[in-house]
Amino acid sequence: MTTTEAAEPSLPIKELPRSPRPNLGKLHAKPFPLTTYPLPPLIPHNPFSILHIAFTYIYQFIAPPSSHPKAPYQAYFSPETRSVHVTDESAIRALWESGFFGKGSLSRSEPSWLDREKRRRGLLANETSEEVTRQRRENRKKFKKDRARKEREAIEEKLKEEKRSKQSSGTATPTARARYEGVNGGPVESLAESIESLIVQEPADPPTPPPIVITQPNGAVEYHPSTAALSQAHNGAPEPTQQNMEPEAAPIKNQEHLQLTPSEAFFLAYGLGILEIRDPSTSRLISTPSLFNLFRQHSYFPLRQVSTLEPDDPFLLHYITYHHFRSLGWVVRPGIKFAVDWLLYLRGPVFSHAEFAVIVLPAYGHQYWRGSEALRRETEKRSRKTWWWLHCVNRVQSQVRKSLVLVYVEIPPPSALPPYSSRDDAPMDIGLFLKAYEVRELTLKRWIPNRERD
Repeated sequence: MTTTEAAEPSLPIKELPRSPRPNLGKLHAKPFPLTTYPLPPLIPHNPFSILHIAFTYIYQFIAPPSSHPKAPYQAYFSPETRSVHVTDESAIRALWESGFFGKGSLSRSEPSWLDREKRRRGLLANETSEEVTRQRRENRKKFKKDRARKEREAIEEKLKEEKRSKQSSGTATPTARARYEGVNGGPVESLAESIESLIVQEPADPPTPPPIVITQPNGAVEYHPSTAALSQAHNGAPEPTQQNMEPEAAPIKNQEHLQLTPSEAFFLAYGLGILEIRDPSTSRLISTPSLFNLFRQHSYFPLRQVSTLEPDDPFLLHYITYHHFRSLGWVVRPGIKFAVDWLLYLRGPVFSHAEFAVIVLPAYGHQYWRGSEALRRETEKRSRKTWWWLHCVNRVQSQVRKSLVLVYVEIPPPSALPPYSSRDDAPMDIGLFLKAYEVRELTLKRWIPNRERD
């Protein structure tokens, strides 16, 4: 053992608290933020299980428990962003974990700004979903660089081998270099230089010099790391300051809220009845009929009056499609990232990628829409799509391994819709209004010979 090895000190390293990894299957077990009360299982060889089932059924029939939360979740409508904001942290976690509703205003999808801020300040050791995605992209980029570097080294090694064989034999046998120059008419160095120009040369880490050991006259040994080692350690790890060594006294205020689309908000307010939406200026509760008309008005730009709303406004088409797939058990998320209206997940975005991409299109099959020439031209203009557009969208979905679904919403004539009013106290049967529409699905798939051949 040398003096240098014996003098290496053991510096204490303070590890950050790392919470256990969450169980996603248990965390997102409920498809909706509702509580269900199933009957106990039936055990054939146990007669007491029949009594247990009968008692539970009679008890729930006499005093049925509520499946809704004790207090409805509170939110407010933002006319500037045309969305609904939820600020209560417990409501945010409930809506995201049970159904994946909305997105964080400062995050890609899941509201994780507070965790990222704690990790940035050194108070949390777990990685967030955004950091995992960024690390995966960096690893993929590094892999491509290494692959290109190995290809360039293989070409250079092949050229050196051919040069050595030519010098040793002394014959004018045609080599791969000569064949390349004869076919392409250019030097083979240009190929290596072109590949080398695409590679970003990263400076290698300088070697760490050995530590300096000073022996005292009394036999004691002092350990002094070199200046280069101190500089490298300083650049590689953050300086342990008081901020990241000890937690701050003041708690971090969560500056993120949950942002819901009008279709998601109306499904929670009307379809499930667990969300109350208020006016931000007056804090007044907006009734369901008023909320229905409000979302329809804000689906146009500029805003329209209630009397000028049409049966094919964008909010109606998108909400009918959203309600249709939610009732079938799909997790529906906005699909603007892939140039579509909705994305359909089997369980949720934390489990797998979306399987289907949905585009909503109006269909005017009723005779009313062909009653006049002007009305026929207007409806054809709204529903007409070109083949170029269809192939472009389908190509995008095939590149990300998604199936394109065209959803045609059959638009009824205005006479088939129940009358509605802009007053808050005016009665309105929204269910009867939505039943007048029909939904048809058409799935498209791009046929690729290389993937579909036997």
